[in-house]
Amino acid sequence: MFPPKIRVLIIDDSAVVRRLAAEALNADPALEVIGTATDPYAARDLMAKLQPDVITLDIEMPRMNGLTFLEILMQRRPTPVIVMSSLSQQGSEHALEALRLGAFDVIAKPHGSFSFGELGAELVAKVKAASGIPLRALPPPAKAPPARAAAVPPARLAPFDPRAIILLGASTGGTEALKEVITRLPPNLPGIAIVQHIPPVFSRTFADRLGQTSALDVREAVDGDKLAPGVALIAPGNFHLLLHWAGAGYRVRVTDGPQVWHQRPAVDVLFKSAADCGAGPHALAGVLTGMGKDGAEGLLRLREKGATTFAQDEATSVVYGMPRVAWENSAAQRQLPLPQIAAHLTRHFAAATAAPFATATRP
Repeated sequence: MFPPKIRVLIIDDSAVVRRLAAEALNADPALEVIGTATDPYAARDLMAKLQPDVITLDIEMPRMNGLTFLEILMQRRPTPVIVMSSLSQQGSEHALEALRLGAFDVIAKPHGSFSFGELGAELVAKVKAASGIPLRALPPPAKAPPARAAAVPPARLAPFDPRAIILLGASTGGTEALKEVITRLPPNLPGIAIVQHIPPVFSRTFADRLGQTSALDVREAVDGDKLAPGVALIAPGNFHLLLHWAGAGYRVRVTDGPQVWHQRPAVDVLFKSAADCGAGPHALAGVLTGMGKDGAEGLLRLREKGATTFAQDEATSVVYGMPRVAWENSAAQRQLPLPQIAAHLTRHFAAATAAPFATATRP
């Protein structure tokens, strides 16, 4: 007997996007598009009647925008939502706000009938992943804009080697997880290189937002940038981020290259480049929440080169995919709850030895 299909409702004011999304989803035998709506008011009536498992949601729609609808939905009838947003500055701002409001993930909206391409496969994969995520009613989000975390005091750190570095990789759920980590860090840590699976344009907005709420200097990486202490560089969407040692410090390379694990940027590309340029014994590296296997191979190579490694635990991951593989292939030495990761990064470089966390570890 076959399992029941995942029931999907598409909400978008574009007839072209509704058609393309429906064709892509219905082509998978595990999925069924049970309805489409042109705006949230029409969607509200369909939801009550059809009870969808997952919703795809446009942001810019008539009568009520997608963000308002998403906020109401997550408070009254939590449902996994995949947001489809335009590749623009405003679209990326809206997409990140949707993630803050509880959307499962975002994908870039196609520009026309001939540009859907690989987005169909991406949409299918994310709908399947979202269907298994338990949700709860969310409290109303704070209306005040976030304040810059300048009050984060410098930590008492032992002198660290110039080659010391922090490496982080994430995918689904990662924008909020990384915000939780980065905004809690003091400004005097070694340089941090980050790969978050994210579309072009969105990555610049994401970096700017983190920079506004962090004591670190957070930027979207540019080819040739120096990774200095107190700096966090985020891989640009649709480009890989690599490290190399340039005599007195790390510099980054930004390159298009082939996709790895269907991703560009890919966590494995960053991690393996760090291992290959001698960062291993000096690196603290971790894989956070996300779909798939990206990062596990690179993390294992780093550990074999002497790095200290970890993965986010299952209980606090939006999707326990990448961290699970990194744990099961012995790449991660320990699993950490998200609220403990910032402290773990800081304590690693602290002058005084702190009490160990009560978390899963392996030799």
